[in-house]
This record gives sequence, C-alpha cells and structure tokens, in this order.
Amino acid sequence: MNKVALITGSSRGIGAATARLLAQKGYDVCINYLKNHEQAEHLAEQLQQHGVKTLTVQADISQEEEVTRLFKTMDEQLGAVSALVNNAAILLPQMPVEEMTAERINRMMTTNVTSYFLCCREAIKRMALKNGGKGGAIVNVSSAASRIGAANEYVDYAASKGAVDTLTRGLSIEVAGEGIRVNCVRPGFIYTDMHADSGEPDRIERIKSVIPLQRGGTAKEVANSIAWLLSDEASYVTGSFIDIAGGR
Repeated sequence: MNKVALITGSSRGIGAATARLLAQKGYDVCINYLKNHEQAEHLAEQLQQHGVKTLTVQADISQEEEVTRLFKTMDEQLGAVSALVNNAAILLPQMPVEEMTAERINRMMTTNVTSYFLCCREAIKRMALKNGGKGGAIVNVSSAASRIGAANEYVDYAASKGAVDTLTRGLSIEVAGEGIRVNCVRPGFIYTDMHADSGEPDRIERIKSVIPLQRGGTAKEVANSIAWLLSDEASYVTGSFIDIAGGR
C-alpha cells in the first residue's frame, strides 16, 4: 500500500517539485491549490506517469471549513494522509513595518500560520496511534527569513515563518509518542515565481553575490530535503531544521 502525501500549495514552485519527487518514490499524491486549476491538473497528469494515484483539490487552507473538506475528500478518494507537507504561503509586496496595515498583517498570519496549524490538526487526527492511525511524517516549509528577519522587505512574512519554526519544535514533542515526526525546511533565495508576488521577480539575481555559494537554489533542491525528512531514512529525526539557503 502506497504512502499518501498531501502537499499544500503544490501547483507551482517548491510544492510542485516536491509532488514530482514523491510520485517518483511511489507516493500517492494530493495536490492542493487555490487558483491554478490548469497547472494542478497538468501536474497530476505528470505524476500519473509514475503509476501512482493523484487527486487535485481546490481549497483555501486559511479557512477552517475548507481544510476540513480537503482532508475529507482525501479520505474518500485517496486514503488517509500519511505524509503532510505544509507548503502553501503568501508573500506580499515589499514594505517597511511602519507602512503595514492590520489587514495585511492578519492576512499574512492567517494564510501562513493558521493554515499550518489546521492542516497539522487534521493530519494528527488520522496519523496518531491513539486514533487508530499508523503514524506519519509532517514537514513544514518555513524560510530563511525567519532567521534573517527580512528588514525593509517583508518582516511580516519573516515573522509568520518564525511562528512556523516554533510550531515545528513544539508539535514535534507533542506528537512524538503517537508515531508522528515533525520537521522543517527553511529555504532561502530559491528561484520560484513567489518573488514576483513581492514585486521583485529578479530578487535572487540582485542578492546572489552575498550568498556564500554565489547562486540561488532550485525548487528541486528543496524538494530533495523534504522527501528525505518524510522518508524512513529519517526515522530518528524529529523537531529538526534543514536550512537550504546557500550558506546564509
């Protein structure tokens, strides 16, 4: 029986790269997306070439009822989740803190933090040994911004990822006895479409000279670390962080 993976926000970027890699490794995959229906369906077709089952589910995971629907749909059409990758997040236009509105800050926190809590909650209900589950693994996608702070660009985003780091550490201890491992990757300076959301699509080119490895990273390089943390090869790893930021 194949492992069943849910990757939130997986129609593009790191999420899509992770979906491709997990399908190659034999996982059945649920592709969650917000708006990019065509991209999600195209990705599902690619994954099916590896002989695995796929499911695409549109859901705004910042909304509790949508998360509940997402997991119920998975239960019915793919099976209970055994691997969760919390990847979906937003990045808003660069702005100093003194110009930020409560609306912006709350949107950032709800999308980037509340959604992770909700998806973890639903996964634990299905994975925990006490609930009749078989255990599982959760990987939270944070950011190097949580360490660096992203001053003058998006401190609110950095703060949301700092919360993800704390969630990872606390939850890993809370569910360790239930057969669930919780880990985190912190990408930084990765070539993805997300930088366009902040208003600077070529941000990596601007800053790569200050990165020790002198280049940006790829979504696949991040996916490799996520797949390892989900795998049995990392069976004694929980509450841990992998920084994928070229040395920064």
